[in-house]
Amino acid sequence: NGSIIGIAGRVDIESVKKILEELFGSWETKEDPEFETNLSSTGYEHIDHNSKQTHIGIAAPSVSYQDDDYYNAWAAVGVLSGGMSSRLFTNVREKKGLCYSINATLNSLKHTGKILCYAGTTNERAQETLDVTLNEFDLLKNGIEEEEISRCKARAKSSLVMQQESTMARASSIARDWYLLGRVTTLDEIHTKIEQLTVESVLDYVHRFPSEKLNILTIGPAALEVPHAIS
Repeated sequence: NGSIIGIAGRVDIESVKKILEELFGSWETKEDPEFETNLSSTGYEHIDHNSKQTHIGIAAPSVSYQDDDYYNAWAAVGVLSGGMSSRLFTNVREKKGLCYSINATLNSLKHTGKILCYAGTTNERAQETLDVTLNEFDLLKNGIEEEEISRCKARAKSSLVMQQESTMARASSIARDWYLLGRVTTLDEIHTKIEQLTVESVLDYVHRFPSEKLNILTIGPAALEVPHAIS
């Protein structure tokens, strides 16, 4: 119970069913596990670690995979961290040379979601790295360029094309959709959602999920200063 197998490609269904029965037919049904979840809190924590590097983790509230705003959230993260022309890569890593690694991803689950950001830097530049990164999160609400949304769309469409070339990628998305949505989304449906993205829709999402409500964790030899609204 609870097992999901995603299969893609030109296959013979009856043959596949026979193979699955041979491989998994002996599995026994067990009780569903219970998961305990807690409400997210905002704030800052530091873990002391004697190192020449400081690791910075930032978590911001977002939406679940089922939410109508999922693609707006994805685009907002894409503006922040979608390739080498994104804001975090350009303004934190390239222009200021503050860190060796920085990225942000949208982690959407069945009933909740987070934007997760990581930066790895030297101890001497850790405070400035955190300050500039938080500023980039905050600056999102001040405006997004049409070109930034266009780049997000182009990147997503190229990903869809590549996915059509990979049975493994399609099988994975089938299993993910079935678990998170209870149905399978078509590539045409995803393409339509991407085309519907606008600067206005993404900004509307950004304003409803303010960057002040963050969890920040640092690992290194010294704690950092964080804005009062977070601490």
